[in-house]
Amino acid sequence: MTRRSLFVWCVMVLIVGVLASRADEGMWTFNDFPKHLVEQRYGFAPSDAWLQHIRLSSVRFNNGGSGSFVSSHGLVMTNHHVGLNCVQELSSPEKDYVANGFYAPTREQEAKCPNLELNVVMGIEDVTDAVNAGVTPEMDAAARNTAQRGGRARLEKECAEKTGLRCDVVVLYEGGIFSLYRYKKYTDVRLVFAPESEVAFFGGDPDNFTYPRYCLDVAFFHVYENDQPVQAEHYLTWNLKGISDGEVVFVSGNPGSSGRQLTLAQLEFLRDTSYPWLLKVLKARLAVLGDYSSGGPEEARIARDTIFSYENAVKAITGELSGLQDPELMDQKEAGERQLRAKIAADPEKETKYGSVWEALAESRKNYANFYRAYQLLEGGVGLEQVRLFEIARTLVRLPAETAKPNEERLREYRESNLDSLKQDLFSEAPIYDSFQETMLAQVLMEMRDAFGAGDALVERVLQGRSPAAAAAAYVEASSLQSVEVRRALVEGGREAVASSEDALIALARLVDERARELRKRRQDEVQAVDRQNGLLLAQALFATRGTTTYPEATFTLRLSFGAVRGYTEEGRPRRWYTTFHGLFERHAGIPPYQLPQRWVEKKGALNLDTPFNFVSTNDIIGGNSGSPVVNQRGELVGIIFDGNIQQLPNRFLYSDRVARSVSVHAAGIVEALRTVYAAEAVLQELTFAGSE
Repeated sequence: MTRRSLFVWCVMVLIVGVLASRADEGMWTFNDFPKHLVEQRYGFAPSDAWLQHIRLSSVRFNNGGSGSFVSSHGLVMTNHHVGLNCVQELSSPEKDYVANGFYAPTREQEAKCPNLELNVVMGIEDVTDAVNAGVTPEMDAAARNTAQRGGRARLEKECAEKTGLRCDVVVLYEGGIFSLYRYKKYTDVRLVFAPESEVAFFGGDPDNFTYPRYCLDVAFFHVYENDQPVQAEHYLTWNLKGISDGEVVFVSGNPGSSGRQLTLAQLEFLRDTSYPWLLKVLKARLAVLGDYSSGGPEEARIARDTIFSYENAVKAITGELSGLQDPELMDQKEAGERQLRAKIAADPEKETKYGSVWEALAESRKNYANFYRAYQLLEGGVGLEQVRLFEIARTLVRLPAETAKPNEERLREYRESNLDSLKQDLFSEAPIYDSFQETMLAQVLMEMRDAFGAGDALVERVLQGRSPAAAAAAYVEASSLQSVEVRRALVEGGREAVASSEDALIALARLVDERARELRKRRQDEVQAVDRQNGLLLAQALFATRGTTTYPEATFTLRLSFGAVRGYTEEGRPRRWYTTFHGLFERHAGIPPYQLPQRWVEKKGALNLDTPFNFVSTNDIIGGNSGSPVVNQRGELVGIIFDGNIQQLPNRFLYSDRVARSVSVHAAGIVEALRTVYAAEAVLQELTFAGSE
């Protein structure tokens, strides 16, 4: 037995109850998929060849979603909301593809996305021993974490140089396992089809995370290499009629992050500190963006994608917070933790080894609360990096500084194996709108002033006696980073060019860099390192007292979940497992967000209104699974994940399938819309249907 398989057998985490009683739970890695559980529950055991085919047909989108190859000519399908960034970036006041849709009947009419990278997993390898080669027993948590980061960077560089692939070392089980994922990377991605947003997101924010749903949340892209469509050996055949109530289905995608093995103290930190502040920030920004959008049709178009993103985040966080505020959920978590701690305390040897875990994790959260807002605003991605021009400026400032260091000592995003992806983003031709940048920067600067205090030395240096709005306007107006040529010149000029640059946003990035780096290191050493060391001990403690195996937390890497197509009852009302076009037109009210595009109204008589449109299943998913293909046991595509119901959101912390459901677009509904409403024959001709091969 290898070290890896021994660890998987010995140290996996039992989340809640007995695994067999929650057989549909799990976001499983492809190299450790529990075939026996599927066979026990549904009488079907996927073969290795079946798993390989699904893996190689699955695609990760670098903007946070999933997808799949659906033709041998590199046609990829994902959600409209996953492809929305590209659709928005390709739009203009004259051609609003978000509002009016996009269809390219020929290759020549396809539009290249300015900044989209797709990844396909080519292989997974255990590299735990290699990552830990520089770790010594006397190291504290921070030193151990630093050594492991260096080991990961070294292995990623070696792998990329040897294979020419994208190579990422992924942390699983809080560092119990390190897996090297090798990806085929595609950067020439061209839009083929996207429906109007009115039908892609029918029902808008009010219906988001609800069911029944009626959304055509799909988009199609072609992937190119050397200016030719990719010839995909593995792609999904479509089955339009084979899905039925109770049938087992599988979801292959890239769930972002979960929190099922978090301790009570960690959950309380989210409930009491993190989520309330994030909601306050996001709602304030939505109010500002609403004001900006009211300035006219062009302002509304520019802000639309960001507003959608923030509204989605608010609803998701609110749903997750409701779970953490649910006494039943928290009581289950508390009871499980109390029982485990009692068993540990009853055994002196276990108490010595594991007894301090909960206090250490609780203390790290108390400490994190002291600098959480500052970290998020300066470095964590919630604050200044929400301003695209500042994000560019920071990359330009840090790139020469980081690449001057040994690869193992760099910040993760500047490691050698990631530089091509970083530069693709840096040199993206996607449009940048100054007025929108000023609005976003002004809001973030105000949040900084409120969080740090107007008398904070850094805030005073950033604002220089100006209001946040005046400072933001000055920074954006005195910057030329909107120009890709200027960015390229700064990169080519190296450290000296950046250091001598008088660009206002470069100056701002230099100004905040020291404090931002300090906060990042503090989080790595005092929070992340403590979490990793004690999370691993917690996993070992759970095995020592209960003995079971399960899946790792989600890490935005490819996973496979299984479940059943199944309706549910909500407040005494039965929810059928699928909806139809009948329901869509019954819901159509002629006013947003329940307004269908005119072409749908005109084609109503031609549509088969009995066609299944959306459906629900018990598959275990989370954010990042958007766009994931849903396949049957024959490996045929029967749908595409696009949402969960509101009851599914607390599954981030505690899985339940009583009323929680994943929501998908039915394959038959997609094809009926493509054929009857859009006459998208070029797309339909590429698809292969079950029985037609």
